[in-house]
Amino acid sequence: MKVMRIMVGLDGSKNSLRGLDRAIILAKQANAKIIGVHSDTRHGLFTAVHLPRIKEEKWTNEARGIISKARKKAENKGIPFEGIVIAGRSAGIDLATFANNPKNKIDHIVIGARGVNIVREFFFGSTSNFVLHKAKPPITVVK
Repeated sequence: MKVMRIMVGLDGSKNSLRGLDRAIILAKQANAKIIGVHSDTRHGLFTAVHLPRIKEEKWTNEARGIISKARKKAENKGIPFEGIVIAGRSAGIDLATFANNPKNKIDHIVIGARGVNIVREFFFGSTSNFVLHKAKPPITVVK
């Protein structure tokens, strides 16, 4: 299967930017588009089920900065980029739900991970761990 749409979870951390860097490499090889998704987790339980996209004019300054930085990185490498901010409650649940929705046509997921405790070599962060186990598309986890 040819990868056409690669989703990257973006939260502005160095880990998510490492994931974006790997997605750029994969997108270049597959002639794919990157879909950068940021979960605005300030919303209630109801939005976690429906994951409505937030219109760009209503993005927070934080979300705008995260998407802008990612867009510049991708476009500087000649990779098409679409930034999406979704209203959700928990980043892991939000990203997996977004990726599993057939309307979003996600072919592959790239997500940055971090260790969560002293034995971090053996554990992924909670968001990447949730996405790894619940999302349907193939996943690349970048540490």
